[in-house]
Amino acid sequence: MTRTIAYPSFSSPSLRSRFALVFTSRHRAGRHAKQSAFTGGTLLVGCGIALAVTTGALTVGGASSSAATASVAPVVKHNHVTTSITGASTHVPLVVNDGKPVIASLPTVSSGSIVGGTTLTLAGDNLTAVTSVTVGGQPATVAAVTKDAVTIAVPASADYTEGAAPIDLYDTTGAAVPVDLTPATTPAGLVVTQNAPAPALTFTYTPDPGIEAQEAYVLAHWANYNPDYTVLDGMDCANFASQGLVARGWAMDADWWYSGGATSSAWISSTALRGYLAAHPERATLLSDAQRDQVKVGDIAQFDWDDSGDEDHTATVTRVEHTASGTRVWTAGHTKDADYWDVDEALASGGGTVVYWSIH
Repeated sequence: MTRTIAYPSFSSPSLRSRFALVFTSRHRAGRHAKQSAFTGGTLLVGCGIALAVTTGALTVGGASSSAATASVAPVVKHNHVTTSITGASTHVPLVVNDGKPVIASLPTVSSGSIVGGTTLTLAGDNLTAVTSVTVGGQPATVAAVTKDAVTIAVPASADYTEGAAPIDLYDTTGAAVPVDLTPATTPAGLVVTQNAPAPALTFTYTPDPGIEAQEAYVLAHWANYNPDYTVLDGMDCANFASQGLVARGWAMDADWWYSGGATSSAWISSTALRGYLAAHPERATLLSDAQRDQVKVGDIAQFDWDDSGDEDHTATVTRVEHTASGTRVWTAGHTKDADYWDVDEALASGGGTVVYWSIH
């Protein structure tokens, strides 16, 4: 709905100051309006409404009227209510904050790998009420919440598919948090349509070339061993996981290497590989099984079957599913030749414990 309120020329300094105070109060108690002197042809954006000022008239939303005085109906936008400032034949609504959460900007990062892990922040008001976030229906890890921002770690995409996925936030009551983005500030976009649908928040999943190459390698060679590498009978698991990391793009170094059948201990021993990864935090971060909601495709899983403190098996994560009952993880590896071995089934059959290395 658009309205125009005609006013006498703004010859009174006190009246001009009163209107400047009202319309330069930013959206949501201090955010979006742009200030300029009230002169002919001035364009403004105030509280989500397009305003055009001509000599003796105030145009709201692009329409015009010649009424000498008028009362502007209160404006309610998403979670906002209005109060009024009245004076000199005017009645102008002023938007104030009602204490409910609202998202007021697009994500700081709009795309990232299909395997998840991308960190992004959503800004707005009253966001301490946000308790959960999903991306494409998958629960995201909420890393930090303040009054003005929510920071999340994006989960892996459902079935590792590419493309845009909606971001949804929920408050303590389970209600969806609305989106109220800053209105257009270009002359061509100043007319705001009342009741227009709120813009959608989305995150676009993109391929990760390194992880795709790693996964392609382990799925191609879990049963069809690569002849370019020596097979270590009965203990080939760390050897195979190391090969996958090379396919991902890791460079060998003085402590982790393979050359013509000769290797370092960290290349072929699960326990030595654990020590190498622990010594190189720039390459990997240790996660306990209680943190498996942070595990992603391409990470390394290590099993201690007898709880002796030594790692007995190493495998590469090939699938992760986040469900209402928890996170499930599958791995590919040698010695136990598998492309998708359920970690929970592995623990049920072999006993012991599992840890993960989140690969950077």
